[in-house]
Amino acid sequence: MCGIVGAVAQRNVVPVLLEGLQRLEYRGYDSAGLVVVDDAKLKRLRSTGRVAELIQISAGTEGRLGIAHTRWATHGIPSERNAHPHLSKDLIAVVHNGIIENYETLRGRLTRAGYEFTSDTDTEVIAHLVHSHYVSGMPLLRALQLSLTELVGAYAIGVIAADNPDLLVCARRGSPLLLGIGIGENFIASDVSALLPVTNKVVYLEEGDVVEISRQGYQIYNAAGVETTRPVQVSEISNESVQLGNYRHYMQKEIHEQPEAISNTLESACNSQSIMPGIFGAEAEASFANVDSLLILACGTSYHAGLVARYWLEEIAGVQCTVEIASEYRYRASVPNPRALVVVLSQSGETADTQAALSHAKSLGHIYSLAICNVPESALVRQTKLRFLTRAGPEIGVASTKAFTTQLVALFLLTLVLAKQRNRLTAECEQQHLHALRHLPAATQKVLDLEPKIEKLAERFASKHHALFLGRGLHYPIALEGALKLKEISYIHAEAYPAGELKHGPLALVDKDMPVISVAPNDALLEKLKSNLHEVRARGGELYVFADANTHIQEEDGVHIMHMPEHAGYLSPILHTIPLQLLAYYVALQKGTDVDKPRNLAKSVTVE
Repeated sequence: MCGIVGAVAQRNVVPVLLEGLQRLEYRGYDSAGLVVVDDAKLKRLRSTGRVAELIQISAGTEGRLGIAHTRWATHGIPSERNAHPHLSKDLIAVVHNGIIENYETLRGRLTRAGYEFTSDTDTEVIAHLVHSHYVSGMPLLRALQLSLTELVGAYAIGVIAADNPDLLVCARRGSPLLLGIGIGENFIASDVSALLPVTNKVVYLEEGDVVEISRQGYQIYNAAGVETTRPVQVSEISNESVQLGNYRHYMQKEIHEQPEAISNTLESACNSQSIMPGIFGAEAEASFANVDSLLILACGTSYHAGLVARYWLEEIAGVQCTVEIASEYRYRASVPNPRALVVVLSQSGETADTQAALSHAKSLGHIYSLAICNVPESALVRQTKLRFLTRAGPEIGVASTKAFTTQLVALFLLTLVLAKQRNRLTAECEQQHLHALRHLPAATQKVLDLEPKIEKLAERFASKHHALFLGRGLHYPIALEGALKLKEISYIHAEAYPAGELKHGPLALVDKDMPVISVAPNDALLEKLKSNLHEVRARGGELYVFADANTHIQEEDGVHIMHMPEHAGYLSPILHTIPLQLLAYYVALQKGTDVDKPRNLAKSVTVE
């Protein structure tokens, strides 16, 4: 959730640290800070504002070794005293992502040993632990390694010492961290995007790795303390791909990138004349033959993608499917089925709750696992036997857009593969689905052409405080996703319900001040949905209907219709998602909120 940048170089690293923090702002944060070594002293700057404020107060600060951080508060309120980096006796400085679960016990012990705590954070215990070992005569690397043996929890850690101006040490467990490799300079970061201005050569650290970094090179030690190597990779993410370009916000840019993202995701699957299991990995065909059901684990927007997939999988492939919120799954007593395929969904591949849910499923005896993810080097991808990479490109806006639609594409491909393997997909139907998938990018672009109309529609929401979203069948999860987007970035309270549930309670909320947004595809449930919409109008509710052509829903006073260009059959949820994304975006503009960095939220939720 937080962001880390570190550098050791022959030049002033402050500009590198600050630009790196700017590129990590999308992850969400409430304070920022940096520390550099200059003339054998630690110089620390911290701010509870945006990184721009940190840039202002850093004028004149220089150092060839430094670490920086954007913090999303867990322990301790957002304040300068709680902002990272944290120091121990002006000798050791630490930045940390994650949560130290036993920090209270460690804090008590360190307090009794004479250490003074100046923050409310769990991170400060790391600084004092490292200091206690370092001043006993141990090298900085060894001091960190010993400290790690006392920590319980998840972490990505960067450490420097005032009297060691050419050395940076770091470690990771349960939170992402990578090295950036330069010429005569090296770096660390929690996200490759932070390092693109200085290098595209990266090393992704494994669980338990501890690293000693200097200007000349680095040494990696695994969890057992044995020196090891990790492959150097050239990142495929370009510097230009994380630039805003001509768009007002990253969210708007990423909404408009969906036709290309979908096309890229489909490239490996739809270039041939048939759908092959191999797109999910070399072992996919054999594994899929042995599974009899699916268990989908995900959080937030990815969970909604899983809910859509359940309809596809059970209707088209005839495979029983359960969808679980990852943060809940591991804390309830479930009945494991070793023949179930565990599918984990995550944009970043670093979502802590989803990783923990996967580990829990494995501990219960699940042996078949598949990750659908947007980041090839992520922890989640490395922990599953099978994987499918959505090629959405970097997603910077906190509210997920193109990652969601490409996840849906991947899940539909999975549905077709399983249906074909179970002899539930005729050759004719397979070609029809392939044709629909190949047409999907163009259909998506047609929906984006509705943007000016949706912008106008959003003006009606500027004064609203609540909204109700309705959908049926395949499109109920899309209503959930639309409500999530609206609340995430406009701060309007929004809820979603299956339209048939209106009369079982939510109808009590409907009045002239409660806008009701409905997804109305031209499918088998349309007539049922029309009845539900009449219930809303009869109570004075104002309707906003996103309707396919030929639904014959008439515009009238209190009923506003947004006509979709075409009906896409099973792929309709993907197309109906896009106008709801645009609606949320333009309502947020009307409300004047921070679209790309909504309050209290983080892009990559790497703590439980």
